[in-house]
Amino acid sequence: MALNYIWISFFVIAFFIALIKLVFLGDTEIFRQLVEGVFDSSKSSVMDIALPLAGTMAFWLGVMRIGEKAGAINFLSRIVNPFFRRLFPEVPNNHPVAGQMMMNISANLLGLDNAATPIGLKAMAGLQEINPDKETASNAQIMFMVLHASGLTILPISIIAQRAILGSKDPTDIFIPCIIATYVATLAGLLAVAIKQKIKLTDKVVLGWLGGLTAFIAFVVWYFAVYLSKDQISAVSKVSSNLLLFAIPVIFVLGGLRKNINVFEAFIEGAVGGFETSVKIIPYLVAMLVGVSVFRTSGALLYLADGFKWIFGHFDMDTRFTEVLPIAFLRPLSASGARGLMLDNMKVHGADSFIGHLSSVLYGAADTTFYMVALYFGSVGIKKTRYVIPVSLFADFVGVVAAILIGYMFFG
Repeated sequence: MALNYIWISFFVIAFFIALIKLVFLGDTEIFRQLVEGVFDSSKSSVMDIALPLAGTMAFWLGVMRIGEKAGAINFLSRIVNPFFRRLFPEVPNNHPVAGQMMMNISANLLGLDNAATPIGLKAMAGLQEINPDKETASNAQIMFMVLHASGLTILPISIIAQRAILGSKDPTDIFIPCIIATYVATLAGLLAVAIKQKIKLTDKVVLGWLGGLTAFIAFVVWYFAVYLSKDQISAVSKVSSNLLLFAIPVIFVLGGLRKNINVFEAFIEGAVGGFETSVKIIPYLVAMLVGVSVFRTSGALLYLADGFKWIFGHFDMDTRFTEVLPIAFLRPLSASGARGLMLDNMKVHGADSFIGHLSSVLYGAADTTFYMVALYFGSVGIKKTRYVIPVSLFADFVGVVAAILIGYMFFG
């Protein structure tokens, strides 16, 4: 229901802003721009996102099917079962979906976006199979969606690459700030959902896993900061991510060979489902991306950012962070739009300026919440999203605040 009202508000707000621009500012081009935005985003959602995603989906769901038949997913499920049984009490013990969720979270953690989305959609479909109300998001689906949308990552490869392209003398210096900001956002989302769902956070297993994850991230930060040079950090990030991305299908194929299954037929079986899912999500992609397009084209986001600049300008404080607020507002709506603002800030102010650094960290600290909710829930026919959007936006907000504070701490 929340997504319904938000989508309606995109069009209503865009229309009234455009009408004000036409009547009071004499902007005769605004409605033409809105209409062009509708057609461009409609085309882009199918030609640039859904169709390219179909190939990626087909490949990775084919690989996942091999992993399932080879027993790799069940093996991973048994490993994470003690922890996931407490975070996802609705999921039966040692259910394969636990392994699928863990693979998705791991892919996100390592910055493997091409693998994370197909695996995540497979996990959402698995959760839907055990969902008693097929039109309403279950507690398990909400927890998974929030963890996925909070975007925890330890290898922000794409941001480092963009900074290098734009001439940064040290493109990897946002590595540690990005890890900390995304971890804070993920932890905030997990805690919020756990409190809402009355999950016992003081359980020894939960504390052990969260403590272990925190220690692992702290170790990565410490090791990279102490033992690796800046060039080595960039090289390790690129090599490790691509190595893991290729190693996963190879390991699954070898596992299938060991189990004497027909690996090729298993791949085709899974790939067919991937293509069907890609076609199914097209209406949801078109609806969300068109709504975001008209909202952004109308200028609503810039007016919102200007309003915050005006408010903070009345306080005796450093207001440089207000220059990057448009990224924070746009990030939950559009990854490409937020990326464009990040790149523009780095071009105008310099990749190594405070604004350039903060733009990079802020972009990495949040994710495209509305797009992902529409994509993941749309793929399984969920119509009632319950509280997933407010909690996801709360996690994004915490991530943004953390990114700003960390930005001042490291680069201010």
